[in-house]
Amino acid sequence: MKRIWPLGLIAAAAMAAAPAHAEQGDLLVRLRGIVVAPNESSGSIGPSFPGEKVKVNDAVMPELDFTYMFTKHVGAELILATTKHHVSGRSGTTGSIGRLASSWVLPPTLTLQYHILPDGPIRPYVGAGVNYTIFYSEKASGALEDAVGKSKVGLKDSVGYALQAGVDVPVGKRTFVNFDVKYIDIRTKATIDTAALGTERVRVHLDPLVFGMGFGMRF
Repeated sequence: MKRIWPLGLIAAAAMAAAPAHAEQGDLLVRLRGIVVAPNESSGSIGPSFPGEKVKVNDAVMPELDFTYMFTKHVGAELILATTKHHVSGRSGTTGSIGRLASSWVLPPTLTLQYHILPDGPIRPYVGAGVNYTIFYSEKASGALEDAVGKSKVGLKDSVGYALQAGVDVPVGKRTFVNFDVKYIDIRTKATIDTAALGTERVRVHLDPLVFGMGFGMRF
């Protein structure tokens, strides 16, 4: 004999199985793996190395972010991560030295997001905001100090804008997979005090693309 399920029970079971969308007041927490890929451009390293410029390597690190939903469509995301980057010469004398310095970079970024399809099976969003980048633990490389003597490196902190696009793909009632890309405006001035050549300065636009993929949970 077939059992006839009441329509109310069927609807409740379907709702329980379906991934729920974010609502006003929800907190979305994501843990991503990120690739930070600088699109660097620099001025000349001077006055001792006119015409010589620098390059900055990519970095891979984990990232943690928090999104508070003001409505089902609008949220604010705080992005927390830190990466280490190496600065190298591109050509000439500094190019032959290779790695010149390294620094840790802490770029807390706050974006305002618009979630386009908060109820869909795929939930894209776009965002824009502000970034404050802190450079810390700067250090001259051994190769640089071998070439010009004991050196001290400093990088000026930066304030800029950030642009963002991403998508959340629900995999459970409160869990989802996330894909995200950001463009962050970062500009700094590097100062290198050397024993042999005095003080050298170079302006650098880092302007990285940040590609992220990870896992999230709604609270």
